[in-house]
Amino acid sequence: MKILVVSDTHRHNENYFKVIEKLGKIDLVIHCGDAEGSEYAISERAGCETLIVMGNNDFFSKLPREIETTIGKYKVWITHGHNYYVSMNSEIIKEEAVRRGVDIVFYGHSHRPVIEIGKEVIAVNPGSLSYPRQEGKRPSYVVMDIDREGEAHFNICYL
Repeated sequence: MKILVVSDTHRHNENYFKVIEKLGKIDLVIHCGDAEGSEYAISERAGCETLIVMGNNDFFSKLPREIETTIGKYKVWITHGHNYYVSMNSEIIKEEAVRRGVDIVFYGHSHRPVIEIGKEVIAVNPGSLSYPRQEGKRPSYVVMDIDREGEAHFNICYL
């Protein structure tokens, strides 16, 4: 199973469309917020199930603030992250993920990609395809693959 994880596209979807073409068939898209009204375009171009949460710039959106779901054997929580102070560090969001009993938390907001594999929880931020803030400022996304044994593997990818 191939899952594309993106965030913070901010209505600038050109790079997202490039990634969709580059990856070919995907099984699920997770968008961690700040789509800014592009939900339909993001979902339609994906050609598969798409889960999108509301970010701090998704004003007047009817998107869910957070989603808890299951992907394979993993209990997953998707949130934008701004309510958990992720611009400073990921400690609060990881503590909340453990409290909720999830295996993986996907979040955005900081525009900086990171994969943290801990003993209790995996925290994944795909960064931003539109306004990256990490050193080098390359647009980023994460590909999550679930192998035949059901194990998840994560890769930060750059355009």
